[in-house]
Amino acid sequence: QEQLVESGGGLVQAGGSLRLSCAASERTFSHYAMGWFRQAPGKEREFVGTINWSDGKIVYGDSVKGRFTISGDSAKNTVYLQMKSLKSEDTAVYSCAASSARYSDSWYYPSRYAYWGQGTQVTVSS
Repeated sequence: QEQLVESGGGLVQAGGSLRLSCAASERTFSHYAMGWFRQAPGKEREFVGTINWSDGKIVYGDSVKGRFTISGDSAKNTVYLQMKSLKSEDTAVYSCAASSARYSDSWYYPSRYAYWGQGTQVTVSS
């Protein structure tokens, strides 16, 4: 059972920045694509972005392109989600997930992720 632990959520004003972290085991970090999803109350889970550390490929959801950046630290087995220019509509529970899907066109779908963290709340005040 792979374990993912998110941290870094909180309350931030619109226009501000926040960085989320997702700590994984060494095996998870090296064998899976690591992604971020978010879910706001009453809405479906939304793809934020995913990184495949083995080849460096990164894919972002349309709503966060240009504002959010995913990166990783292999020494710490940690993936980061740097969020800038935050908007009230970014308010959601953000979850880290691990996918064994090889091709990036699968990364958009939550069903392709086998392991999930517990989620961390991000609230953007306007």
